[in-house]
Amino acid sequence: MDSEQAAAGFTALGQGTRLELMRALLAAGPSGLPAGEIGTRLGVPASTLSFHLRALEQAGLVAATRQGRSLVYAAQVARLRGLVAFLAEACCGGQPALCGDLHRLFETETPSMDAPRFNVLFLCTRNSARSIMAEAILNRIGEGRFRAFSAGSEPSPEGPLPEVLSQLKALGHDVSALRSKSWDDFTGPGAPRMDFVIALCDTLAGQACPDFGDTALTAAWPLPDPAKFAGSAAERATLLNELYAALQRRLGIFTSLRFTTLSRMALQARLDELATSQGFARA
Repeated sequence: MDSEQAAAGFTALGQGTRLELMRALLAAGPSGLPAGEIGTRLGVPASTLSFHLRALEQAGLVAATRQGRSLVYAAQVARLRGLVAFLAEACCGGQPALCGDLHRLFETETPSMDAPRFNVLFLCTRNSARSIMAEAILNRIGEGRFRAFSAGSEPSPEGPLPEVLSQLKALGHDVSALRSKSWDDFTGPGAPRMDFVIALCDTLAGQACPDFGDTALTAAWPLPDPAKFAGSAAERATLLNELYAALQRRLGIFTSLRFTTLSRMALQARLDELATSQGFARA
């Protein structure tokens, strides 16, 4: 970052409303906030808010992506970190580590912003196999950075497929809390706010997904339905193993994404790429 870019950044932040706006977006994390919600939180009229958002966007400190009819804004943490780094990089003759904890402001990564906690909801029609697998896998490999949930449009009254639970248990997963749930459990004021909603079947029985909020990024990763697998027990076991492996690969890539540096648009593109790049491209 050069002096001209730094000056533009500090000028954009040199106003009270914009500082509060940046604080609100940083608190929201990579998911960002719709413009309307920002205005409501700050008590700022739409025309005034647009002016301030435009100033921050021109300085590269926020970025917007369109979600339906809403514009969702997210803080550009890497740019903000670079701005602070420019101000302080000459500290103590170019040895910022001598300035106490100041050097932590411009390290390449910071633990608090690089490891936020995300809620991820996996959907399939009966919530008995694919989404159950994904929930179990992500809760294990997410290492506390992710909370995975699963649900379906027509949850199975019998619960998850026994062979799926047996497979997960054999692979060391705790299956005691896994059950088939309706996606209605994840709507309404008391439901946890979702950052990502990923459908694992092609059509969800032809039904439109409920509204999980303007800030949730959505994706479709169509995978074969184990309930429709035919063949011998050995063949079914092989197909289940392949399905598990495909989910493990996708979710491994998903958890390694740089959530704090990618824009919402870039994150959406990566989610869409994962639909066909890790096996089982077609349901």
